[in-house]
Amino acid sequence: MSRLFLTVFSFSILPVFVSGQTAIEIATKHERAKIAEVEGYLEATPDAADLDQALSILIGAHLSIGEFEPVPSLLERRYDTQEKGEEANIGLMLNEIVRPFVETSIVSGQRDRAKAFLARFKADFAQHSQSEQINRALDQVGSDLYLPGVGDTMELAFTSLSGEEIDLAAMKDKVVLVDFWATWCGPCIAELPHLLDTYEKYHEKGFEIIGISLDDNQQTLETFIEERGMTWPQYFDGLGWGNELAQRFGIRGIPATFLVGKDGKIVASNLRGEELERQVAAGLGVTE
Repeated sequence: MSRLFLTVFSFSILPVFVSGQTAIEIATKHERAKIAEVEGYLEATPDAADLDQALSILIGAHLSIGEFEPVPSLLERRYDTQEKGEEANIGLMLNEIVRPFVETSIVSGQRDRAKAFLARFKADFAQHSQSEQINRALDQVGSDLYLPGVGDTMELAFTSLSGEEIDLAAMKDKVVLVDFWATWCGPCIAELPHLLDTYEKYHEKGFEIIGISLDDNQQTLETFIEERGMTWPQYFDGLGWGNELAQRFGIRGIPATFLVGKDGKIVASNLRGEELERQVAAGLGVTE
């Protein structure tokens, strides 16, 4: 019986109740002990036959206690153990390695590492018979890496539908909502009354909206924004889901909104209804 099996098995016979501890504290203590034991096992036997299983156990333990920073390194080690040829288990790698790699990299501030990992994955399978499908899957899983997050600065400059030059960087001391939307998007239209109300209430106090339209028909868009009284600038390139700015920022669903504070950094995303108004007021320093 391997040492790893004994290590994992041992946790099933530990006491489950310790006076004065919560269930979370008990579980966390056991997971940390598991991590220490398995790390010791791998240090002693770095070429263990069950290396992939051991790494999987470590990854699960860290995730269960919310420790995300070490996970990408462990996932990359696990990737190294996988077959890379035509016999590769692509489904396993996408679901058990790539997806959690992207998710934990985002929450632990390691986006660049995840981007580099996806590039490596693509290179490793460039000659695979299903390379095109693999690349599409990787792009889909990795799209969130390009979504702007709280604290990020969006570089956004374009000529609007009405011919106005728009540059987000020049809108300091304003609170700006960047709104990716389309006239054919039901949830976008449902949210529009809240946008119009908030804009009317706070525009003169320094609130701006920048629309990024994923429409493909300019006349339809122009008629819609005129009828609805949407007087803020709109970006339109007629490419629909291929919209250049949507592609740049990894937008895969709409409405997608980003609230930019007076310092030019994103303070929140995908706000709706009263929460949008509350955050705009807070950003402007307006008190009722």
